[in-house]
Amino acid sequence: MDKADATDAARENLARPPTENPVLMNSPFFTDMSGLEYNAATAFMERRKIRKGDAVFRQGDMGEEMFILLEGSLSAFRSQSDGTQRRIFDVGLGHFFGEMSIIANEPRSATIRANAASDVMVIQRADFYRIIFEFPMLGIKILNSIIALQNVWLGQSSQHLGDLMRWGETARRRAITDELTGLYNRRFLEDSIKDHFDHDSAGIRKAALLMLDLDRVHAINERCGTLAGDLVFRAVAGVLNAQTRSGDICARLAGDEFAVFLPDTDGDYALVIAENIRGAVAGEEVMVPEKPNAVSRVPIRTRTSIGLALAPRHGGNPENLIAAADAALIRAKELGRNRVEMADGAKTQGDAGGV
Repeated sequence: MDKADATDAARENLARPPTENPVLMNSPFFTDMSGLEYNAATAFMERRKIRKGDAVFRQGDMGEEMFILLEGSLSAFRSQSDGTQRRIFDVGLGHFFGEMSIIANEPRSATIRANAASDVMVIQRADFYRIIFEFPMLGIKILNSIIALQNVWLGQSSQHLGDLMRWGETARRRAITDELTGLYNRRFLEDSIKDHFDHDSAGIRKAALLMLDLDRVHAINERCGTLAGDLVFRAVAGVLNAQTRSGDICARLAGDEFAVFLPDTDGDYALVIAENIRGAVAGEEVMVPEKPNAVSRVPIRTRTSIGLALAPRHGGNPENLIAAADAALIRAKELGRNRVEMADGAKTQGDAGGV
């Protein structure tokens, strides 16, 4: 249809009753249009059949037409970096699509393909702008319909992005934390220690590492069941969080083994924190099942042995610092448990030189 014929038909259709096509008439494209305005707009459109498997348009094509789905089934696909096609959405009956390539004068962002034999209404770019300029009020309603659709897409995209961010944060959190206690895991602890040394090229930044082992938790599990052990581990996690600073790294390594990394901390203060943790764990009363699978609860207390190593004094790299703290922990257990031992056996409290 040439320009003169389309314009004349549109003006003539303003005086006709609306075409009886429920799908087309209920399309969001014609929102808020009167029957006469609907007829005027459809005068610029033509019906086109799409065979099953054929593309309405392809990703990368320049946009010269927009469409409304009347019958059948269409889906949008986007090419992936590996050459595969990913299905991104389905086109509903009456929905319009392809308008953004016309407005933005940019290539198609996806391929629209027919899942079954389908019919679409088509409007050419030139006719789209003819409506806008020759029928301003009608054009405003069409543009408002497009804006409304874009707002829906933006809302859905925003929700999708929000879901992705939340999923990503959850996945990241799960990757670095211990599921039972919520403390950091061994991997995160070791990465944090490595990061400390990586940013200490001069080898002068102070830090402390506490390695903890709960005393005789296996006996609690045997007497009261594994749930009792889990409750003790959670209680100890609470003590560690309460007795440390916001920048300290509290981790559960495995079973009844815990660790605390204290960046920028000297020996005196690290020993104070270690003793506070030891005392708080010893004073923590945990209600656990009286025996495996029992409903009744009884209070129990546990103890912890702690090995303390300092950087750079006891280790100038992550491996040596961890090994020194482990050795101090073993000595604390050998010397009777429920105690704190420094890696070199020295006492730092009151030592003005610190580390």
